[in-house]
Amino acid sequence: MLCAPLFLAAQAPVRFRSIDIHPDRSVTFSYMAASATKVSLALDGVAKPIPMEKGATGVWTVTTQPLAPEIYGYHFEADGDRRFDPVNPRFTLNLVNVSNLFTVPGDTPQPWEDTNVPHGSLHRHFYTSSTVLGLPNNQSAYFVYTPPGYDDKAKSPYPVLYLLHGWSDFDAGWTEVGHANLILDNLLAAGKIKPMVVVMPLGYGDMSFVHNYSVWKDPAAIDHNTDLFTSALLNEVLPRVESEYHVSNDRNDRAIVGLSMGGLESLELGLTHTGQFAWVGGFSSAVHALDYTQKLASLDPKTANLRLLWIACGTEDSLIEPNRKLVAFLKTKDMPVTEIETPGLHTWLVWRDNLIHFTPLLFQPK
Repeated sequence: MLCAPLFLAAQAPVRFRSIDIHPDRSVTFSYMAASATKVSLALDGVAKPIPMEKGATGVWTVTTQPLAPEIYGYHFEADGDRRFDPVNPRFTLNLVNVSNLFTVPGDTPQPWEDTNVPHGSLHRHFYTSSTVLGLPNNQSAYFVYTPPGYDDKAKSPYPVLYLLHGWSDFDAGWTEVGHANLILDNLLAAGKIKPMVVVMPLGYGDMSFVHNYSVWKDPAAIDHNTDLFTSALLNEVLPRVESEYHVSNDRNDRAIVGLSMGGLESLELGLTHTGQFAWVGGFSSAVHALDYTQKLASLDPKTANLRLLWIACGTEDSLIEPNRKLVAFLKTKDMPVTEIETPGLHTWLVWRDNLIHFTPLLFQPK
């Protein structure tokens, strides 16, 4: 994986432009594949690959409809094979595949952009885990975002948000692709959120869980991964964060939320450990195999006493129905739940927007 940038650079054709963003925010993509018989564009926010047309020089092109200002991931598919754009140096790596990135700018700066505001700091920590299986040399990691002006001698400790990534990503997912740190910087500068410390851990209990997507058809494997991760977060990461940073250990100052796999983890962990987290959320949570009638059987709104339970999903996401069913179950338990449905698929376009709307609700007075 780490050799991908060199490989892509070595394959790049000279003076070939693959992306043209037009004034109306439509985008023309071009891909050189003279021998291919069929090429399409897979683009974030579009449910199916978009067919491309072949020109006389062997260059395939397509122009999209006008796109909303956003950061988009994409790749090409040539005769059934996934292909990267060798001309575009912007890409994202995860533990499963690589995608290219491009940004459609807005008329004004967007919440995920690097703007002229005070910036917080990102710190990466490594530690030896006795819980997570399959790590090289048992070394796990987590990122910590501290807000601008963070003071480890401040009179009041900072509230802390545990922000979990999705399946295939690693601990840098929320910063490298989600731009969570920039979103927090901009929201803080606008006075929309409370200053908080944000912890972004490696989100696996067993690294073998990430090797093949078919694991999502195995409820036992899902539970195994979630249970081990829960133990690692509560017994390894959380105590380290609270010893290394000036953060509160009061449940009312702790929040947990995640996307997809991280949404499953944050909801299951948060709802079964309400003595430790008063703010719980999930974005496009992978709850399709969660046996909540058993795992959340003892959930009681009075003893849980949550300050916020926030469950969001895109309406075009295949996980929308499992999320609706979970919300319906929670309502039978009389759990106050904020249900959010927005247009969108299972993409970062939805999750960045979720973070922008979720974090201003945190750590507010009753």
